[in-house]
Amino acid sequence: MGSLNGMWAIFVKDLRVEWRSRETLAPMCVFGLLVVFLFNFAFETAREETLRLLPGLLWIAFAFSGILGFNRSFAAERENACLEGMTLAPIDPSAIFAGKMLANLVFLVVTEAVVVFAAAVWYNFSFVPSLRALALILFFGTLGYAALGTIFGAIAANTRMREVMLPVLQFPVAFWVLILSVDATSDALRGAA
Repeated sequence: MGSLNGMWAIFVKDLRVEWRSRETLAPMCVFGLLVVFLFNFAFETAREETLRLLPGLLWIAFAFSGILGFNRSFAAERENACLEGMTLAPIDPSAIFAGKMLANLVFLVVTEAVVVFAAAVWYNFSFVPSLRALALILFFGTLGYAALGTIFGAIAANTRMREVMLPVLQFPVAFWVLILSVDATSDALRGAA
């Protein structure tokens, strides 16, 4: 089986499993919405205050929602001993990673769309003037975060305290991706990007 076919098969399998079970995307979206909703009460809604705090708030919601998704990414394979089957299959391990990472990327992009829409409504903020720059920043920031999360999700899946180990392992490495994404998002919302 070619690497692209294997990657595509794993990607489609993860999307089908999620379509049937709804165990990953729903909690990610709900958690992201909850973060935005709770912070809505904590912040003043003045425009300058919103411009200052909204990029960090969005990426906090994305980061912690992503942790939920990365934990679930390898949970089904671990529970059903499918991870061993995937590693024994005649497929390049990088194709397994790429398929899982693409599925995580799709879940994160959907979650981000829901969270950004909710933030626009609850904070009475229009993302339209900076939509093109914001979409590029969100995509590339999410791509980097999904790649790191998939790697560390695979590592943490084989530990005893996997729910705790994933953030402990991932956040120190993902720190720079998140910081750069917050800064770029802030610049885009201010019109400097």
